[in-house]
Order: sequence, then C-alpha cells, then structure tokens
Amino acid sequence: MLSELSLDNLKGVGPKQLEKLQKLGLFVVQDLLFHLPLRYQDKTKLTPIENALIGSELLMEGEIFSQALTRGRRNSLLVKIQSENGAFLTLRFFHFHYRQAQQFTRGKHLQVFGEVRSGPNGLEMVHPSYQFINPNDAPTLETTLTPTYPTTEGLGQASLLKLMNQAIDLLREHPLKELLPNTLLNELQLPDLNHALLTLHQPQPEDDLRQIKQFTHPAQQRLIVEELISQQAGLQLLRQTEQKRVAPSLPPSQNCNALLASLPFMLTNAQQRVLAEIQHDLAQPHPMQRLVQGDVGSGKTVIAALAAIQAADANYQVAIMAPTEILAEQHLNAFLEWLEPLNIPVAWLNGRMKAAEKRYQLSQIASGEAKVIVGTHALFQDAVEFNQLGLVIIDEQHRFGVHQRLALHEKNNDKNVHTHQLIMTATPIPRTLAMTAYGDLDLSIIDELPPGRKPIETAVLNNEKRHQVMEHLYAKCKEGVQAYWVCPLIEESELLHAQAAEVTATQFSDYWPDLRVGLVHGRLKGEQKALVMNAFKQHELDLLVATTVIEVGVNVPNASLMIIENAERLGLAQLHQLRGRVGRGDLQSHCVLLYQAPLSETGKARLNIMRDTTDGFRIAEEDLKIRGPGEILGTKQTGGLQFRIADLKRDSQWIPTAQLWAKTLVEQNPNIVEKLQNRWVGHKIDYQHA
Repeated sequence: MLSELSLDNLKGVGPKQLEKLQKLGLFVVQDLLFHLPLRYQDKTKLTPIENALIGSELLMEGEIFSQALTRGRRNSLLVKIQSENGAFLTLRFFHFHYRQAQQFTRGKHLQVFGEVRSGPNGLEMVHPSYQFINPNDAPTLETTLTPTYPTTEGLGQASLLKLMNQAIDLLREHPLKELLPNTLLNELQLPDLNHALLTLHQPQPEDDLRQIKQFTHPAQQRLIVEELISQQAGLQLLRQTEQKRVAPSLPPSQNCNALLASLPFMLTNAQQRVLAEIQHDLAQPHPMQRLVQGDVGSGKTVIAALAAIQAADANYQVAIMAPTEILAEQHLNAFLEWLEPLNIPVAWLNGRMKAAEKRYQLSQIASGEAKVIVGTHALFQDAVEFNQLGLVIIDEQHRFGVHQRLALHEKNNDKNVHTHQLIMTATPIPRTLAMTAYGDLDLSIIDELPPGRKPIETAVLNNEKRHQVMEHLYAKCKEGVQAYWVCPLIEESELLHAQAAEVTATQFSDYWPDLRVGLVHGRLKGEQKALVMNAFKQHELDLLVATTVIEVGVNVPNASLMIIENAERLGLAQLHQLRGRVGRGDLQSHCVLLYQAPLSETGKARLNIMRDTTDGFRIAEEDLKIRGPGEILGTKQTGGLQFRIADLKRDSQWIPTAQLWAKTLVEQNPNIVEKLQNRWVGHKIDYQHA
C-alpha cells in the first residue's frame, strides 16, 4: 500500500510541496520512509552549562545575564546566559534584527540547543536554536532523538519532519512487507525491516547514538544489506537481459594473425589471455559486455585493434570513442598504421572539423565504406548514422556518463540487433568497486607489462628545490632525454591553469634558450595541440610543459622524465596516470613530485604511496580509502551508485554477501527482486535499466 500511496495524500502536501519532494526523488510514502536522516540531535536531556563538553551538540538552560552588540568586520549580537551554579555560556548571532535583540532582556530564561565551542570569553554557541521558558515549569524535552534529513530549497526541516511523522504513523498501521529471507536475517543477526526504519527515524534515548553516527547500528546494517542486495540483483538482471539479446556473431579473422605477425613485439601472456576472451565473446550470438582493465603501458590499444579487425572482417563497423582529442588522435594514428595495410578503411570524427570534411566523413560512415570510426563525443551527434554497427569500443569509460555509452549503443540501424561492447580503462578499479559499478560486465585484466619495461623511480621533493630540479632536467635533456613538466590546475579556472604552464615554459626558455620547449594546455585549439604533440613525439622538442590534458593516452617512448608540480593537489589516480606517460620505452624513467609545504596528512599519505609503489591496483585501493567511489569513477559515472544509505568505502565487507544473496534471489525469486528494485530505486533514473 505505502509503495503506491502518493505523497499528495499526506496533510500539507499541495502541488508546490509535491514538486519540491519530487526533486528529492520522493513520490510515494515508501520513498519518504527510505529518505533516511543525515544525523541526529539529542534534545531528550538537559546538560548543565558547567558540564558542557566542547564540540558536543547539547540542550542547556540558563538565565540571561547580559546582552551586547559588538561592531567590527562582522557585527554580532552576544547574549550571555548563566546557570544556577554560576557557569556562563555566550550565544553569538551574526544574523539578527533589532526586535530580536530587544527580546533578550536580563532575567529572562532560555532553553538553547547547539554545538558548544571555545570562544574569546569562554564557552559559546553560534546561532543556536532557542526558546524562552518559564523556569518554574518542567523542562520541555523530546522523547526521541531528533533527525536531520537531506532537504532541498524551499523545504525546511520542520515541514519535512511533519510529513515524516505522518509517514511513520502510516508505517505502524501498514507495515512494509519483509522482502529478505528469514534465513538471511537470522544468519546475519539483523532486525526486521519495519523495526529498523522506526529505529532510524525515531531513535530512542537508550539507542547507541555513537553506533548510529558510525553507521554500525544493527538497524543501519539491516538497510545497508538490503540496498546492496537490491543493487547487485539489478546488475545481475541486466546481465541476464543482455544475454538474451541478439548480436552479430563475429568469427575469428585471419587478418588478426597478419597484424600480429607484422608487430615488432610479441603479445604478453596477459594480452594473449584477454584477446582470447574477447575473440570468444565476439563469436557469440549475444552482445559482448567486457571491461578490460590494464595499467598504463600494458598494451590495451593493440587488443582493441585486434577486436576491431575481427568485426570489420565480418563486414561490420566499429566505433572507437575516447574522452579527449589527444587520446582519440593517438588511437587514430595507431589504427591507421595497423589497419590500412590490411585494407580496412579508418574514418575520423571530432567536434571541430570543417564542414566539408565532416560531410565527407559522415557519408563514408553512413555508406558503410568506413569500417573503423575513431572519435570523441562527436560520435554521439544525431548526424552520425552508421551503416551496420557491430562493435563499440570505449576508452576511459569513467570519463563518460553511462547514458552516453548507451546512446552510442542505440545507434545501430537494426534495433533488434545489439552491438558488442568493449570498455577499456587504464584507471585500475578496486575489486570492491568493480563488483558494484561494473557488475553487469565481464572483467578482463591485463596484469603484466611488456618485457623490458623498468619500474619508474619516483622522488618526492619540496618545492624549494624547484630550480635545482629545473637544472637537472636541462642537463638530462642535453643528454638526449625528453621530459614532461606538468602544471596542474591551481584554482578552478582554465585561464589560470594555462597561465601556470605558460609562465613555466617562459622560465625554461629564458634560463636556457637552447632548450626546445613546447607548451600544451586546455585553452589551445585541437590543431595547435596536435602540432605540439607531434613535434614532441618526433623529438623536435626536448621538453613539453603541459597541464593535465596529457593525463591520458599520450605515448612518447623516448620521454623518460616526468616532473609534476603541486603534486599534493592531485588525486592518486591522476598522479598515477600522469606518471604513466613515462616508462614506455627502454630507458630507466624517473618521476619527481614537487609539493608545496606544509603538507596535510592526506597529502603526505598520497605522495608516500606514489613513492613506494607503481602498482596501479594497490594505488587504486588506497585511492578508494582516501576519496571514495564517486571520485574514482567520476561524477558522471556514478548515476547508478547514488545509494540511500550504503557506502562502498565504508560497507565493502557486505558486498560479497550481497552478491551471493542477490544471485539466489534472481534465480529463485525474481518477483522479489522487482519489489526490491522498486523500493530502493523507485522513481529515480536507473542507468541499469536505461
């Protein structure tokens, strides 16, 4: 019943209020019950002022002793209250009006609630909630802890709390159906659903608030487990749906052997294993859904080329999409070099093409003349029509939204035939995260670097040594080494980002006029970037000063020295990607991380990890601990990971259990899975079923 009862049935919900609730993803009463508190306030007991602990949120009472206005950079109203035992607490208000100030007269009594801080004159509260009281009356106390809910503009806590109380009354009358098996709840010693919800919306004074704050309370664990099971079941259903769809069967191609024979290197064992998995998938009559993870320099591009050959030789088209023009152009050059000798035509599409060239490329794609099409986001444009799309290859998936991936998937002319998908990333994804974000995909890992690759030696230096590092770099360049100097974004401004790089490039040119310096940043046009990158690749430049636009995909084997300035401002994944631009040839490569003191504890930990290891998977695990899943996958990617209570970083121990039980439910009780999905995902956009 509550899963179907619209919120406009609640008292006080008119059309405008309903619109605000829907902004929060709340449509029915069940949605409201699963809109869980962010935190709690304890207004169930009074604490004497003399017993107050700094940093605690407390309810206290006292008599107004004085009231004063202070003038300065920020005017403030100071109200001092005194306990019966003579202890003082100052209430500080920055936002107030004259009439409000007049109310605080000496001798009146106040009940106040807020966080106790240390102020210039002892204990104080800033902008506490307060009410005037009669000291002869019994104190007005709440019977349960007071929840604070996520809200939106125009919808205050008081309004939300009134609606929540109505929903809780309805829950007591019409309990929600328990969807998890009793065997699971007993095995994990978890409470039933309705008890868990009531506990979290109205915790009793005897409930352990410390446990609730740490998300270890059994009521929270109960909901976390159910949400993770729901999410895992959704992924498994999606996987089943994909397996039932029809895709072209693409047999192995002799041209693959021709390319392998022409390469100046042998595939590693890991590359051979992953290639065999892909070739097997492509030969099946249902869509391949495979994610290939490979650390920087592990050789994913050649695997993608071999997959493309298999599709093209079966007379199907291949779309290869990369997130940046630099990476897309690099793929284009590699594919032209490898595929054109095999008479496989390659087309190119980007957002800045001249009209005539774009028309020509679009006609080649539409006619089917172009077999392999390399591009950026331009491949999503409505004007792009494929003749017979059989395979989609997406590089650095986390840079795209999931809906973009699906949009490309839908570009096939024959809507009854689905494309195979190969997704590649050089961002190692921790197993926990891969199981949740990409649980609908088969996973292949290229966990071996080509022979002869030497681990990159990494040093961490204070920025005070910047000039010495510049001198060392100049000396190495004079010996024939090529180097990168990366200036990351210092403020959220592309202009400042570019200026930092420009200043550094100018410094090098001023100090050493014989040094051949190139400059690449986000404000350059694509053609200019390509010219500079090509000059660097051809060793017409010794040093490339760049912003983080070179983070992904740039491949210059002779470059063996990487300097990253303000390294403390970058995340582990980004540092690892940037470092991966060197170490791609036979030379011993070095990376110097320059930092600006003082370092935060997090900054220190990040740089120490970078110095201690070049293992992308260990770095990814540490990154997950520090930053959480949303940052690793990118905000666009996390549409399907907008959990109501679960947190992948905090609750990773439950994921294997959730997977196991989700599998059982999908196989034995698919109708329960649908109800779970409705309960947890509800009316939100769900990428899993887009």
